Amino acid sequence: MNLPPPTLAPWLDGTAPPDVLVVAGERSGDEHAARLIRELRARRPELRVAALGGPALQGAGAHLLYDLTAHAVVGLVEVLKNYGFFKELFAQTLAWIDKYQPRAVLLVDYPGFNLRLAKALFQRGRSRRAGGPLRVLYYISPQIWAWKSGRRFTMARHLDALAVIFPFEPACFADTKLPVEFVGHPFAAADHRLTVRYDVNGPVLMLPGSRVAAVSRIFPLMLAAFSRYRQSRPQARAVTLVSGPGVRAELEQELAKRPDLAPHITLRTAEEGAAGRVVLTSSGTMSLSCALAGIPGAIVYRANPITYLVGRAVVSVPYLGIANLLLGRDAWPEFIQGDAKPVALARRLMECEA
Repeated sequence: MNLPPPTLAPWLDGTAPPDVLVVAGERSGDEHAARLIRELRARRPELRVAALGGPALQGAGAHLLYDLTAHAVVGLVEVLKNYGFFKELFAQTLAWIDKYQPRAVLLVDYPGFNLRLAKALFQRGRSRRAGGPLRVLYYISPQIWAWKSGRRFTMARHLDALAVIFPFEPACFADTKLPVEFVGHPFAAADHRLTVRYDVNGPVLMLPGSRVAAVSRIFPLMLAAFSRYRQSRPQARAVTLVSGPGVRAELEQELAKRPDLAPHITLRTAEEGAAGRVVLTSSGTMSLSCALAGIPGAIVYRANPITYLVGRAVVSVPYLGIANLLLGRDAWPEFIQGDAKPVALARRLMECEA
């Protein structure tokens, strides 16, 4: 997927500079940041917020400069393919900050871009760490406990403060002077509504993710597994949640190749949600939602082969799924890369119903 050249919108004409610029490149980060901005604006309605994010931040009252979530990519190979896009986006973001002078920058997850942005602001003397006026804050830490743990020292050098969402994360920064606060996971908030729920009589859930490139590798595999599953469960139906027009187009394209399965699969938006009795889910945020909802099943993931080989060399944790990491066991078996085969996934679905 080659991304089109980015163009950032200007700040609102004739108004004071923004109080906060939010940078959230993933759909989950967009949603988590939107919750934060809504809470801040409830306390301070006059707060002026600009964002490189997505529809959730826009709905929370931020002035959307660019829908970054519509162009999310993951993996070394995918990023290199779109190097020109990210280089231009980076340059435009720095230029925008120089021109409109926000009081603070809130970086949300998205470490490949955001940590470089924090470093650049430091090197330009713009951030408070470098003696400048701009507060550089980070929400939802990179997973330094999984890989590249040395990033904590550069984060401590360039950031003013960090808010983390897992209780074990502050200890990961104990040997730095970076102020780190555990603020809780957004999914644990009292008013959070999971997009999925368990229903013993519900359909199979197939949740291939929110990035088009990943969906293009994972969804055909899920379809093949569902086809095998239906050989012994011919009445079975499935639901797939859609996150964005790009993902919908990819799902519809794959379903068009499987006229035997398409009538038995329903596409629903993430806002509509879905209930199911068993699930095949990608390893991202949705896998944690499924765990919290108590839906049995499996985690499925296939990356670009080069990305996968690089990842194996640097990742130091035994699981991809957050729930499995927190529990310290594979409560949701993980079928990764070559282990992700339709016959194995179909067998896992049937085991969950035994």
